[in-house]
Amino acid sequence: MTESGGREEICRVGASLFARGYVHATAGNISVRLEGGGYLITPTDACLGALDPARLARLDADGRQLSGDRASKTIALHRRIYAAATRFDANTRCVIHTHSTHCVALTLQPPAGEEPELLPPLTPYFVMKVGHVPLIPYHRPGAPEAAEAVARTITRRGEAGAPIRAVMLERLGPNVWHDTPAAAMATLEELEETARLWLLMRDGEPAPLSAAAIDELRASFGARW
Repeated sequence: MTESGGREEICRVGASLFARGYVHATAGNISVRLEGGGYLITPTDACLGALDPARLARLDADGRQLSGDRASKTIALHRRIYAAATRFDANTRCVIHTHSTHCVALTLQPPAGEEPELLPPLTPYFVMKVGHVPLIPYHRPGAPEAAEAVARTITRRGEAGAPIRAVMLERLGPNVWHDTPAAAMATLEELEETARLWLLMRDGEPAPLSAAAIDELRASFGARW
């Protein structure tokens, strides 16, 4: 993707997410890792529904800002995601972070366990399109400890042969990554809609997909679960 194409796609995806309620106010951010080195990212406190391609922050490969409005403080986290995720998928080119309502709601009473996950395998498309979503314990927005925890989790899962494409920051929101802004947006949508289903049905504690069903998804579609 060219830089101009990246600028247009970030703005298109931001407007789409905002119009459909996946982001609100000035929450959330989108970045793209450019082919020739460096990054584009939405400015700090920008509304994703009203982005200007010319005002997106342009950074070099070391994260130094070259042009545009001041970069979102989450660029440090995004850069750690790119560095860790590209070890297992060299085509990782876009990171999206939102404060999606249903995902955040699930973390207000976080699941227990040594390495809890946001959701069980409820639907085939959640398994195929999203996969495991580890829950990262709460840190303040922009905290370097959060970026370190996310990078460790991506590395640990990847080295175990189960690479991930999303994590959930407790009380803040999901981070998803993929090869294009459109693909990252689709992953984010599937994650948020599965969280909504889980909240709608939680009183009944719906059963997750069986191990046999998940094995079939792996065999038929290459699901990473």
